[in-house]
Amino acid sequence: MHFLLKPKWRSLLLQRVDTQKSEHLLLSLYSMVPSNQVSHELKELCKVVSSTIGGLDDLELSLNQFTGSLSSSLVTQVIDSCKHEAPTRRLLRFFLWSCKNLSASLEDKDYNHAIRVFAEKKDHMAMNILVSDLRKEGRVMETQSFGVLVETLVKLGREDEALGIFKNLEKFKCVQDSVTVSAIVSALCAKGHARRAEGVVYHHKDKISGVELCIYRSLIYGWSMQENVKAARKIIKEMKSAGFMPDLFCYNTFLRGLCERNLKRNPSGLVPEALNVMMEMRSYRIAPTSISYNILLSCLGRTRRVKESCRVLEQMKKSGCAPDWVSYYLVARVLYLSGRFGKGNKIVDEMIEEGLIPDRKFYYDLIGILCGVERVNFALELFERMKRSSLGGYGPVYDVLIPKVCQGGDFVKGRELWDEAMVMGLTLSCSSNVLDPSITEVFHPRRKPTEGCLGSTTPNIEAQVKKTVIEVDKKKKSKKKKNKKNPA
Repeated sequence: MHFLLKPKWRSLLLQRVDTQKSEHLLLSLYSMVPSNQVSHELKELCKVVSSTIGGLDDLELSLNQFTGSLSSSLVTQVIDSCKHEAPTRRLLRFFLWSCKNLSASLEDKDYNHAIRVFAEKKDHMAMNILVSDLRKEGRVMETQSFGVLVETLVKLGREDEALGIFKNLEKFKCVQDSVTVSAIVSALCAKGHARRAEGVVYHHKDKISGVELCIYRSLIYGWSMQENVKAARKIIKEMKSAGFMPDLFCYNTFLRGLCERNLKRNPSGLVPEALNVMMEMRSYRIAPTSISYNILLSCLGRTRRVKESCRVLEQMKKSGCAPDWVSYYLVARVLYLSGRFGKGNKIVDEMIEEGLIPDRKFYYDLIGILCGVERVNFALELFERMKRSSLGGYGPVYDVLIPKVCQGGDFVKGRELWDEAMVMGLTLSCSSNVLDPSITEVFHPRRKPTEGCLGSTTPNIEAQVKKTVIEVDKKKKSKKKKNKKNPA
């Protein structure tokens, strides 16, 4: 979902329900091995590698004092046990130390396992060192390791390096087959490098047998990421001519690219072109789902096309596609942002009547929007709906509503909300000081009060009337002078 309003109060609502510090997910040093089988050697090595005292040279000195029996399986166990806790540089030094001490005893699978671990941790230097050593020692790179490696390299912006490894796979004793071709194409397209992926496919057409559908899907995704609708349409045509029917994923991916392009270049073409794609889908017996319509509704909301959003929601129902809570959210959101609060409430009520249970984020974001446009009364109504749904996670809403209500001058309602939260046993982030009128500053409306309001400080009405009369007299005099100069 794309969010248009991002003020301070809104960021509070989008935090996790549990405001306590999230636990750092660390594996215990010996979690990979049952407690009754944990060897003394594993404990000792894990303690040395995970230690934060000393540098890398100190680490190696400590490892040199290890007197136990080192094996390839023990090396793998230590890396798995410490990979979430120890810095990658210490893991790398431990593995290189193990290579020197075990030499030929270290197996190819241990090298591949280490490469995958460092790839997952996105440590380019460690990956580069191990891949270089793998090649020098004439070891075999597994296809799984190649897939993880090239995916990480492309994510790091090193697609040239990923392609270089693919072109020289024979030097790593790894075959250029359908699996490796599919892996490099998928990695490139995932980051929008569709043209380079097409080059790989063109030069290895004889090696993609059996994975054509996966290749076509990746290319459509890559071109759609670049919002290159023409190229993506060309891939769909090639796909059909090759005897492969595009599935729902292909069409939804293409639809996303089309809508994103029209959002920037041709907003008025959003609905007609998207509906044409959906009509094409039905002609191939592929029914558009709520995801298909939500792609369109999201773009319509971002460009504030309110009427079209409501029409698409109605058309969605008529076509037999049941809207999900995201569909209702997207429409209600654009209604609230455009000031149509009553209609937005009707959409929310309609969703509840349909028996849909939205995520907490549904209420968090909409309540945040209503607070942002200074419609706290509607935000309170929506909060009541949230409480009736028994979703829980009310803490962040109280944290935003209580200060907002008090800043508007309604300290009675603020106290009522505070007491509700205390009865529920919630721990709020906002201070109880906001309930004190002598501490909390009340923000008055920015609009200037009209003459009919009490305490009005408008300019003197009589002065305005005199000014208007003088201007009228001047106009009359000028007309008389013109008439005298030009008699009929």
